[in-house]
Amino acid sequence: MSIEDAPDLREERDARRVAARNRLAGTVVAVKKDALVAEVEMACGPYRIVSLMSREVADELGLKPGDQATAIVKSATVFI
Repeated sequence: MSIEDAPDLREERDARRVAARNRLAGTVVAVKKDALVAEVEMACGPYRIVSLMSREVADELGLKPGDQATAIVKSATVFI
């Protein structure tokens, strides 16, 4: 079996390619889509994470409320 065929190995390989240190496991709370953009809201413990992405990517991921997912946070700068 190649790494492309093994879901667990593929996930580990993909995780190594993302240079982000902050990973928050959680539950999808809401998915709002319009023509071009989607907003995915997650509950990660006491934290609320909201991600904006293209509608196309949201459709490919197929996320829906109740799904388990991991938010990978990568940011060079955060302004408040």
